[in-house]
Amino acid sequence: MAKNVTIQRIVSVLLHRIKFIILATVVMGLLFFMYSRFVIAPMYSTSTMIYVQNYSSAQRASANANANTKSTTPSKAADDTTKKTTNEENQKIYPADISASANLAEICVTLFKNSDEMTALYDGCNVNVAVTDGTFFITITVDGTDAQKCANVANQLAEKAAEVYNSKFSYGQIGTLRQANVPSAPYAPSNTKNMLIGAAIGFIASCLISILIELIDTTIKSEDDIQDIYGIPVFAEIPDFENQG
Repeated sequence: MAKNVTIQRIVSVLLHRIKFIILATVVMGLLFFMYSRFVIAPMYSTSTMIYVQNYSSAQRASANANANTKSTTPSKAADDTTKKTTNEENQKIYPADISASANLAEICVTLFKNSDEMTALYDGCNVNVAVTDGTFFITITVDGTDAQKCANVANQLAEKAAEVYNSKFSYGQIGTLRQANVPSAPYAPSNTKNMLIGAAIGFIASCLISILIELIDTTIKSEDDIQDIYGIPVFAEIPDFENQG
């Protein structure tokens, strides 16, 4: 006959086996920590950022110069003012330029991802090329088990991206905003997180094992067990004087 399972009985069983539960929790936590620390290879990540624009300063200066050739300058002072105004115009970025450059950046991401010249530089690393939404900034992220290799691959890809761009487009410009640095610490695995996961697994498993052992245990330990199994009330007990000394 199955034993009656109540919350009070479960709590009693767990408290009775609390040492086993604590030991299992600690051991599993330590095992997961050691596995994470000494077996799983650490992963490093670094990135470089490049930009592409649908125009260059030289192209903008040429366009402004052609526009100014139709007018004449009456004096040197007026000529200096015109040059200053032209330089300021060359440095401005207009909304139309941002929109066009953002579209160009999307095209470049597709180009870079499918370029054999760039994929040949991956060297076993995980590489992700993505553009920041609404901008002309492209981030090249490199993940791997070797920190120095990740930084080298990222910077080589940024240089190769410029070569690939110039070989495909006859307008605009490309440049590097930020070079990749050697990461000082891995981003994975998290030893603390894995240890906590192991401790949680050990705690849950030990609790379930304790409850299961209690359920399949058919031995009689108290008068309550006799009443539960046979349905017979217990009116008296005979002490075990030998075991009690």
